[in-house]
Amino acid sequence: MNEAGQSAAFVQENYFDLLRGWQKSAYEEYFRVAHRDFLLVATPGAGKTTYALTVAARLLALREIASITVVTPTEHLKYQWARAASGVGIAIDPSYRNAQGRAGADFQGVAVTYAQVAAHPALHRQRSENRRTLVIFDEIHHAGDALSWGEAVRAAFEPARRRIGLTGTPFRSDANPIPFVTYAPDADGGSRSSADYVYGYGPALGDGVVRPVIFLAYSGEMRWLTRAGDEISGTLGTPMTADQLAQAWRTALDPDGEWVASVLAAADRRLTEVRRGMPDAGGMVIATDHADARAYAGLLRRVTGARPVVVLSDDPAASRKIAAFAGSADRWMVAVRMVSEGVDIPRLAIGVYATSVGTALFFAQAVGRFVRARRRGETASVFLPSIPNLLGYAAEIEAERDHVLRGRDEDADPEAELDAARRRRDYPDELGEAPFKPLTASAHFDRVLYDGGEFGTSAEEDDYLGLPGLLDPEQVGLLLRKRQADQLKTTAVSPERGHGGAAGLAATAAHGGATSPAAAPAGAQAPAARQTLAALRRELNLLITARHHRTGQPHGVIHADLRRACGGPSLPQATGDQIRARIEMIRRWTSSGR
Repeated sequence: MNEAGQSAAFVQENYFDLLRGWQKSAYEEYFRVAHRDFLLVATPGAGKTTYALTVAARLLALREIASITVVTPTEHLKYQWARAASGVGIAIDPSYRNAQGRAGADFQGVAVTYAQVAAHPALHRQRSENRRTLVIFDEIHHAGDALSWGEAVRAAFEPARRRIGLTGTPFRSDANPIPFVTYAPDADGGSRSSADYVYGYGPALGDGVVRPVIFLAYSGEMRWLTRAGDEISGTLGTPMTADQLAQAWRTALDPDGEWVASVLAAADRRLTEVRRGMPDAGGMVIATDHADARAYAGLLRRVTGARPVVVLSDDPAASRKIAAFAGSADRWMVAVRMVSEGVDIPRLAIGVYATSVGTALFFAQAVGRFVRARRRGETASVFLPSIPNLLGYAAEIEAERDHVLRGRDEDADPEAELDAARRRRDYPDELGEAPFKPLTASAHFDRVLYDGGEFGTSAEEDDYLGLPGLLDPEQVGLLLRKRQADQLKTTAVSPERGHGGAAGLAATAAHGGATSPAAAPAGAQAPAARQTLAALRRELNLLITARHHRTGQPHGVIHADLRRACGGPSLPQATGDQIRARIEMIRRWTSSGR
């Protein structure tokens, strides 16, 4: 056997056998035929980094490549990749700067950010041309963040010998194609990304690779002043216009309001319970901006008596703080966007989604910080506001999505409208207008979402905060269903629970879900309508559970199939008629043997 063959055999013998089952399967698929471009879609926490580096080690051993470039979304991730690469004998320089030109002779490759590539694509193209290069794109969907980034990435790495794209969440519905990703026409007239290997959340959960996630949603009555000086109130979870929903959401996240303080206190109680089985379990609050992050840290200090770790995107010590928190037993970290993607802190088990970013991409990446399993039986809990699109993402966490390209002239979807409303300026457009101002924000427990189902229609909050922290996915579902059944037997549905508040249905229809305080009398929420919706949701979830046991399909996938067949939004946003249509459809599938 020649030297290259011996080196490849060494990689096979020393690294391949350490891979998880899905990683071995994806590794074999990569080498089954020659791939210049290979797109791997694997759920956050599944082990994409280890997979890519094992492939890279073999390509180096075979002398198919002579150099590696890793492209990451953030500075911190460059160092995380370099540490992981050293574990398979590859020296990556995470400190490489564009001004250097040539990389150091002691390294087999460099780690750079997408922004770094966009700043000097010609330099990186020259590096790709001069040596046989493998480019690993970490979270390749970032190459579609802006058209200029995509063009720079394509120009820089078009000459590369091999390219591997990694993502846990490739889905974006926009007009910016992701470089080096293959697209195929879909039935809607757009183009859909095509992955070479997919390992979704459902299979990963079944394999014990990731934790089951319990979502705890909190509603509440919000009051705020609009820029026109009108005082508006609305209840999270009720129908509103995009502007009203964005304003109610921001009111909930106001550090001076009751909602954030109540949810942080509940999350800390949940962390205490989880620590009975996971003594080093930690929690992370994801904040919108630096000011909110510091304010939330102050609230947590009052709750726990300890100062939480605060990580800000412009903090030069951010990477050091993240590494120190990962290796400690500290309870809480508060961070802005920078740690929502890719950062590996496996002991994180409790999350508080206290940001107004409402895209499916960001939500999935944020949840991905809490699902990395260390041993079977660990669970994750994520606290979030009862915002319809967030509840929809949580209910369909198992559904796999592809990147879909849409024309630039298409109407904005609800997610885009809400995002635009969220970004709208705070200062007055005209003389005499006042800025938006939060007034009050109450909080009450709304519901639990797990495995596509909803629980807690008549629950006490403590019933769910006290769930054991060590449970298999099946045990979580069984326990939630048992508690739900017990509660329904012993407790009548309260007219004041859930989406209660001061807004009557007539006022809601007239004002898009938000009202002025005098617009509706207390108790005019039509509890019977809420009870009917809750009953329909339970009926649909029971039918979906039965289909899951019969077919083995994950709950989230069945929900997604029903939405495709019947149309309409996700279950938390669906009307009674839309839920009835799905009930009828799933019964039809059952009777036909589908």
